Amino acid sequence: MRKHVLRSVLGLAVCLAAAEAGADQAAELLAQTRPVAAELVNELSAALRDAALAHGPVGAIGVCRDLAPSLAGKLSREHGWRVSRVSLRTRNPLLGSPDAWEQGVLADFDRRAAAGEAVAAMERAEIVEEPAGAYFRYMKALPVGPLCAGCHGPKETMAEELRAELERQYPHDLAVGYAPGQVRGAVTIKRPLR
Repeated sequence: MRKHVLRSVLGLAVCLAAAEAGADQAAELLAQTRPVAAELVNELSAALRDAALAHGPVGAIGVCRDLAPSLAGKLSREHGWRVSRVSLRTRNPLLGSPDAWEQGVLADFDRRAAAGEAVAAMERAEIVEEPAGAYFRYMKALPVGPLCAGCHGPKETMAEELRAELERQYPHDLAVGYAPGQVRGAVTIKRPLR
């Protein structure tokens, strides 16, 4: 009986130590990952603002279409991770379709936003076991701001030139009808651990 109790206590101690080590690892990974997501968001925000000021909303379309994937690709290559943006309502499904984990996180972000939580503060990070191995997964919610609402708001409020250009470039666009403060999507980062 004492051997069974001792084994149980030792087993519990090992599990607790492993959980603590996992929490320490996750915290360290999170501290390394957040700045990469922030870099993507900050560079895109600045470029969108500059393009919209210089050329109006139609001029900003190219920033999301061209610069966003280019910048995400650059960050992916620099770090050896997958860095991207995803949404449940995609504009370009080839560049931003979420996988199952990302879909769940985005749905959770939407629920939290509907309950009144500030979108700009939302993030999720965890170590996920997948068939190909273990990954550190991170998502940072992207709120719809006034600038975003120009191209992602209700179609009926868009200028005709903008609506026509979006329809020309994205005939199957689902990324409209948003209001400021909603979740537009998220920056997503997937880091292999093994």
